[in-house]
Amino acid sequence: MMSSSGPTLTQIEVAGIVLTIVAVIVTSFRLYLRAREKRLWIDDAWAALGMIFNFILLIVDCLYLQDYERYPQGTRVALYYMVAQFFYAVVWSSRISILFTIVRLTIPGTLIRKVLMYAAIIFGTIWALLFSQLCWICETESGWKTQPHPQCDLGRSVAITQMITDVLSDFFLIFAPFFFIYNVRLSRAQKVRVLSVFSTSAITTAVSLTHAYYIFSGGGTKEVMAAMVEASVSLIVANLSVVVAFIFRLKAEEDSPAPSTPTPIVTFGSQPRKRVRDPLATTFTGAESTPIVLEDFSESHPRSLKTGDDDDDISFNNREGKQTISNQLC
Repeated sequence: MMSSSGPTLTQIEVAGIVLTIVAVIVTSFRLYLRAREKRLWIDDAWAALGMIFNFILLIVDCLYLQDYERYPQGTRVALYYMVAQFFYAVVWSSRISILFTIVRLTIPGTLIRKVLMYAAIIFGTIWALLFSQLCWICETESGWKTQPHPQCDLGRSVAITQMITDVLSDFFLIFAPFFFIYNVRLSRAQKVRVLSVFSTSAITTAVSLTHAYYIFSGGGTKEVMAAMVEASVSLIVANLSVVVAFIFRLKAEEDSPAPSTPTPIVTFGSQPRKRVRDPLATTFTGAESTPIVLEDFSESHPRSLKTGDDDDDISFNNREGKQTISNQLC
């Protein structure tokens, strides 16, 4: 049953609409940039899927919050289940999108790429387990289904499971890029700029912990509000690497100094070059229109990571030996 304390149903609906619109706009912009530069890949597909799930979540949530009295009891229960499960769908499709954005930075066949692919399977498994756990708990204790505005009491087990899986998955998404970015020959400031973009997953962690706390403390409208915020924030964060890339690239073009004083600027995007077969990645761009590029390795063999000068390579060191690679990231 919905608690009388906390945000009103109208406030939840307004917040959900605003955040969903922002998430849809950011995701659409990301897909436009990738499609325009012909760099669409698996991470973009998952982002698009998350956007669809988020839009459906908004519609179902509005029906559940405001128009539930029009429907028979069975429909009200179904609407609650849809809100709960589409919430998981948005959050975990967004995390999988971030994970594949990291995958595209790696070389096919390397250990780190295999680890990331196994992590994608684990993420999908966690999603399925959370889906099943919610159904199991709500069907086992089905007294909530008779309430005028039905809401399942998920209890401590769901809250603890969400906290553990959210923290561990976001921790992995934050620190996985450090493995290979650390050995790239870039300045400290450049590395910080690159890694800070991936570290935005910490925002999702903070929101998800708040949501878990409200589940732990009894649910109500605060839990619904936290769920709507977490879903949209997760999707927005999943798109930040591409959007920030675009902003960095524009700034690099505007602030580009004279050719005699080149200053490298790290971004996550650059103009595609004809010699790049599969430009699906995040880019490190030099200020004199000479991109230092980290290309996508989704299908090609290892190539060298270079600046506009073919003589100046940026290399990765991994446990399997020293390799030089090239790719456009994003």
